[in-house]
Amino acid sequence: MDSEQLAGPVRLAVIEDHPVTVDGIRLWLSQDPGRRVELVASGPTIESVLAGPGADADVFLLDLELNGVMVVDRVADLCADGRRVIVFSGHRDPDTVLAVLDAGAAAFIAKHESADHCVETIVAVATDRPYVTPTMAHALIADARPQRPQLSEREHRALLLWFQSMSKASVARRMGISEATVRQYIDRARVKYAKIGRPAPSKAALLARAIEDGLIRPDEVRTYRSFAADPAEPPADSPS
Repeated sequence: MDSEQLAGPVRLAVIEDHPVTVDGIRLWLSQDPGRRVELVASGPTIESVLAGPGADADVFLLDLELNGVMVVDRVADLCADGRRVIVFSGHRDPDTVLAVLDAGAAAFIAKHESADHCVETIVAVATDRPYVTPTMAHALIADARPQRPQLSEREHRALLLWFQSMSKASVARRMGISEATVRQYIDRARVKYAKIGRPAPSKAALLARAIEDGLIRPDEVRTYRSFAADPAEPPADSPS
């Protein structure tokens, strides 16, 4: 979906402990001719933002160092329920950038480049389009690891069930989450592949990529059979 197709401004929540930085973000948003992003909440801690109207934001902009404490380990928690997280930090060494991307962050903006990339990154992430900032590009190019995306446990689970001919609605019921969250997990996997130059726009292409990378075994991809419908046959995702 293009940004022009958004029903309204992207709702942004900022988790940042320096008020002057929040003021700067507010200024950048106001200078966007289309006023495509609206700051709906900000706070100095993750808990303070999630406790208010920011809990329902479309995108979260997270500073990695809050009140002197690095919160890299919180990125995965924020992303676990399908939240779109952009990390916004002065800590821009490749290892840190790759760590937060692997944890599920949709993008990384270094604080020194934020004025040029802030709004465009937020809009791209809100519409599940890849947007690679210079800092991200540097980290990805410098990455000596095998070029395959790191999927979270829930992203992997959603893909596997979807590949087993389950509808997104069925996957949602199976996982106990919303259908919208299932779509986000699938779209996020596509975005991760696009970021490393291996696009997977169709279901077949995404399955091929996942098998190529050993993320899913061919023998795992078989038609799902409900245990309730046939108790003599265990569900497709049951342990053998």
